[in-house]
Amino acid sequence: MISGFGWAALALLFGYLALFFWGCAIAAQAAGRPVWLFARATGRDRLAAYGFRAAFALAFFGPLLWLALPMLHKVDPFWTEGRAMVLGLTGIFIAGLGAMVAFAAQMSMGTSWRVGVVTGQTGSLVSGGLYQFSRNPTFVGQLALLTGVALAVPAVPTILAAILFFWSAATQVRSEEAALRQSLGSDYDRYAASVPRWIGLRRRSMP
Repeated sequence: MISGFGWAALALLFGYLALFFWGCAIAAQAAGRPVWLFARATGRDRLAAYGFRAAFALAFFGPLLWLALPMLHKVDPFWTEGRAMVLGLTGIFIAGLGAMVAFAAQMSMGTSWRVGVVTGQTGSLVSGGLYQFSRNPTFVGQLALLTGVALAVPAVPTILAAILFFWSAATQVRSEEAALRQSLGSDYDRYAASVPRWIGLRRRSMP
């Protein structure tokens, strides 16, 4: 079975995804152009694009499949039958915090928001708010959300989802940084020198 905290984590994940797509639609309308660039990804970025999709699908549908087919969760060494209440409470807290951070970071990007990376189609630099503590707060929040789901509903698919998401984010970030340096030049170099890639305190900017 899945605990109440587990169901709450899955509901949070579903709600976040609904807000994510709504935010993408708002950004595209405000910018007057598509913001979804995954279809144009190539090489490792295309793999990352599939990885993102697979991670969220595993996190949401994996526990439901395990619940529907007991033969699967009975051989899963991480499945707790909903009895790990402390783990569930911790998971729902982390998932909720992650969802809020990810959506807030997404919306603060405004017309600079993109899903995927294409050279020459980067927006203006956003360095305020959550972007003072992380160059990729949306990814940080999404990873926290998926980690929280994995804690609230421990299972092979939810744990794999968090791992796959981190690999996909780390892969795409390298391409994003190259594209931003090409587009923004020294402005991005100064920003990258003062703000951590993932999370931390702002450092002194380079001159």
